[in-house]
Amino acid sequence: MSIEPPVTELPIKTAEKGFYSGFSVDVTVTSKLAVGGLVIWAVAFPEQAGTVLAGFNKFILANFASWYIYVMASFVLVCLGLALWPAAGRLRLGHDGDRPEFSNFSWFSMMFGAGIGVGMLTWAVAEPVYHFKNNPDVIQGLATGSSADNVMNAYKWSYLHWGFSAWASYAIAGLALAFFSYRRGLPLTIRSSLTPLFGSRLSGPLGHVVDIVAVIATILGVAQTLGFGVEQFVAGMSRIGIGGWLLNEAGTASTTGIIFALLIIMGASTLSALSGVGKGIKWLSNLNMGLSIFLLGFLMLFGSTWFGITALFQGTYEYVLALPGMLFDVFRGDGTGGVADKLEGWQGGWTVFYWAWWVAFAPFVGLFLARISRGRTIREFVLGAMIVPAIMCFVWFSFAGGTAIEMEMSGVANGAIFSATDGDKIFAMTGLILGDVLGWAMAVIIVILLMTYLVTSADSAVLIVNTINAAGDEGPKARPHIIFWGSALGLVVAALLLVGGLKAIQTAMVIGALPFSLVMVLMCVALIKAIYRDSKRAAHGLPTTMAENTDA
Repeated sequence: MSIEPPVTELPIKTAEKGFYSGFSVDVTVTSKLAVGGLVIWAVAFPEQAGTVLAGFNKFILANFASWYIYVMASFVLVCLGLALWPAAGRLRLGHDGDRPEFSNFSWFSMMFGAGIGVGMLTWAVAEPVYHFKNNPDVIQGLATGSSADNVMNAYKWSYLHWGFSAWASYAIAGLALAFFSYRRGLPLTIRSSLTPLFGSRLSGPLGHVVDIVAVIATILGVAQTLGFGVEQFVAGMSRIGIGGWLLNEAGTASTTGIIFALLIIMGASTLSALSGVGKGIKWLSNLNMGLSIFLLGFLMLFGSTWFGITALFQGTYEYVLALPGMLFDVFRGDGTGGVADKLEGWQGGWTVFYWAWWVAFAPFVGLFLARISRGRTIREFVLGAMIVPAIMCFVWFSFAGGTAIEMEMSGVANGAIFSATDGDKIFAMTGLILGDVLGWAMAVIIVILLMTYLVTSADSAVLIVNTINAAGDEGPKARPHIIFWGSALGLVVAALLLVGGLKAIQTAMVIGALPFSLVMVLMCVALIKAIYRDSKRAAHGLPTTMAENTDA
């Protein structure tokens, strides 16, 4: 049987001079037009934009909910399969002699900060509180909302959304990109991960479409994160006494507050992006990891310690036990307004939304993970990128959310935490624990931590978008393009927030994630196919990497 050598060349046409020198004009210009068109449409025709986006969102939730459920389940299975598969697990993302560039601490810090860190400050408190009040078990009458018998259910569902599934989607994208870039010598861009399926055709329009879809998904996915972050940043500024004027009558960020917060966040992130991964992003990632450890340590020591420990271990046990069912269960309504419809609505508003968010985030986090993971084995990458961050999320949710729930159940909070806005819940909780003076100092620390997380996410996204537009070139070039994408990201967040608040960003993100979810499924197929063929090549003494081909 004839065994062909792997594809080790994928030429992508880039401009040789001018403003777009080094960039794929087709990908860059089309992406800019698409993102710019969204901003102009949202600002010029806000009512029409809101109506159309809502219509698309309703259509996707009605027709593609099961697609998102099954796709995310497949990512978990593929990751675990590759880690356990001997032929795959021992392969190094690079040549056999390559070793990791970053220490484990820096690697994990950058991975966690860019991937999910900012969400911890909002949802580690807010989500367990939500699910403590209502979740599928409550809807089905298996538990009572806001009561002791519902605590572990709250954690089971919280862990589902922030656990192995989320990080499996990032791991799949990062693994595929690192494998084909560092073992095959292909450009570090999304299209390269599909070469076992489409070959040299990815040099042309087909590859351009794949990269454009990835850029748009990245911008909309990061916009969702920044949207939550802006609301919390303004809430924090108000807590420390210098941002009350940034709030509206409803207690959320006003138009002035949104613009003010974005100017600070995007200005700082653009400056960081200009300094590159090895300087600004690495320094900020280590800083926010240090502050995160401090805040988490405080909650462990001075929060509801035993409640948090119980939530961590028992909640994780309940989650792992229920995971197979939760991964594949699709709730379908019957149009009667009863339990089935309520379950479908809950799943669409929570699980499907999260799965779309993680898919939209995957090209950004995946490509970033690939950039910082050269030299690691596939098994090390999967376990490090999927298991360890998930456990860290569980720890955050158990001690932060557990403290809030226990304080409300015991009557200490007296509704102060539950009644606060999502972004303000963590400030309300720490204020109750520490009192006015020390609570103010902790609020300052949380605002700084939030700022570092937001800047890390935004500047990483800007660098990743430019890497995709530059046909995988990682070099620190094209400062005007870094500034453009930093500004464009801020404008997308501002425009959608002003049109319809966080709901508008959520809707746009769900829409943008759908085509990239198909790309990710193809990534899985291509990766499995490539590793299987490499095992056959190795068995016949044939080269499997670019270096081996060159030597041969």
